Amino acid sequence: MNGRQLEIVDNLDLLMAVLPVHIRTTIEAQGNLENLIEIVLDLGREPEVRYTNRVFYITDRTVSHEDINYVVSKIGSFTKDNRAGIERTLHRISAIRNRLGNIVGLTCRVGRAVFGTVDILKDVIKSGKNILLLGRPGVGKTTMLREAARVLADELEKRVIVVDTSNEIAGDGDIPHPAIGRARRMQVPSPEQQHAVMIEAVENHMPEVIIIDEIGTEAEALAARTIAERGVQLIATAHGHSLENLLLNPTLSDLVGGIQPVTLSDEEARRRGTQKTILERKAPPTFDVLVEIQSKDQFAIHHDVATVVDEFLRGIPPRPEIRIRKESGEIEIIDKVPLEQTTTPTHLPITKQGIEKTDRRGLYIYPYGVTRKRLERAIRELGIPAYIASNLEQADIVLTLKGHTKGRTKKIQEAEERGIPVYAIKSDTLKKIKDFLKDFFNDKDYLNEEEAALREAEEAITKVLSEGQPVELEPRNAYIRRLQHQLVERYGLLSESTGREPFRRVRIYPAGYF
Repeated sequence: MNGRQLEIVDNLDLLMAVLPVHIRTTIEAQGNLENLIEIVLDLGREPEVRYTNRVFYITDRTVSHEDINYVVSKIGSFTKDNRAGIERTLHRISAIRNRLGNIVGLTCRVGRAVFGTVDILKDVIKSGKNILLLGRPGVGKTTMLREAARVLADELEKRVIVVDTSNEIAGDGDIPHPAIGRARRMQVPSPEQQHAVMIEAVENHMPEVIIIDEIGTEAEALAARTIAERGVQLIATAHGHSLENLLLNPTLSDLVGGIQPVTLSDEEARRRGTQKTILERKAPPTFDVLVEIQSKDQFAIHHDVATVVDEFLRGIPPRPEIRIRKESGEIEIIDKVPLEQTTTPTHLPITKQGIEKTDRRGLYIYPYGVTRKRLERAIRELGIPAYIASNLEQADIVLTLKGHTKGRTKKIQEAEERGIPVYAIKSDTLKKIKDFLKDFFNDKDYLNEEEAALREAEEAITKVLSEGQPVELEPRNAYIRRLQHQLVERYGLLSESTGREPFRRVRIYPAGYF
């Protein structure tokens, strides 16, 4: 797939013009302006100049009230979210205020229009499907939206409206930046009104495409669904780095269909080889396609969100199409990431305290000395909730051959040190693997333990909800703990695993406890 070199327009001279002279001249003397990201001015501190590859401090003097007032006098008015800009540019100046409301700090962020960045996704954008972009801050989501608006409005001649909160996409001032082409722009008075402006755009201006940055609230998610149901193409970004991240967010999971617990009959649960209460997708996704922007030159694309979410809830890790932009501008497409190369973690950490919420169900088996393909076939033919772990960190158990346990190889020792149970079979045949799996999943004590553990978790959840205090559960194995974490998550509570094997257990906390 051919590509072309990117063209960058940054109007950097206009940003430099609002800075105090001594700061501006020092930055210009440093050079490397093409990699400049932002300038930080905090009262009483040395000015900080941030580049993509380093940070530079201007040490000859500290920032004064006069310096801050000089910048403020040169730019537009600050809105309720403490952001301002420079007319007809993409630069953004954000303020930090003291308790009295006076500005004591400024972050002057360089805004660049990058023409050509959308080429890697042009076919997806032109498909007419609803597209959701995810990625860490600064990776280029807003730049991609800007380019998408221009391509759809200018090349496809569609009626495009940009709902522009804080003037992030089309720049400050009443005249939008040329980077969005002939797309129209609706400004948003304050962030809490973004959802209302989204609906107003549809009702008043007959768009064929709406583009919106940072869907982050339940009201905005509902507005997005309303837009999609009216047949308008929607291209948006949202908080979150990946599909898994989004599914764990109860506010935004509706964007990809939402999740709900479903109770199966005893017969259906036995047929599926799973627990009675499972998670399923609640509704059709608002967005047809989800794009994870992993870096400015690498994208992971989930072309069918509904199918990906359904498979994910059955324990099948996502396998997106990967697109890479090379230095030459050429674009390489990798159809699917091989399953053994997926990096989806078994547990997703959600706080600095290390609380885990799991997004995957089933038993993860690490085969050591056992043929992976035979194990996969046995799992598939038996229809049991088991999956192949690509490493020990993902594994609930290790399945190996008896010959490997005699010498206690390095891998077996590592598993034992991690507290991961090791099971051994006599030979690496499909029959022996099937026999082991049948025994393991039909073991009455095992099934009874699962049922008792989930009942215990439900009782503890009720207690936490009524009393607002943490509750600790009995020690369980890794597989059972995963099911307990999952149950806790459905009720919007927090949980963590604590203690050492074999006494490791789940502790449940009220929402917002930390």
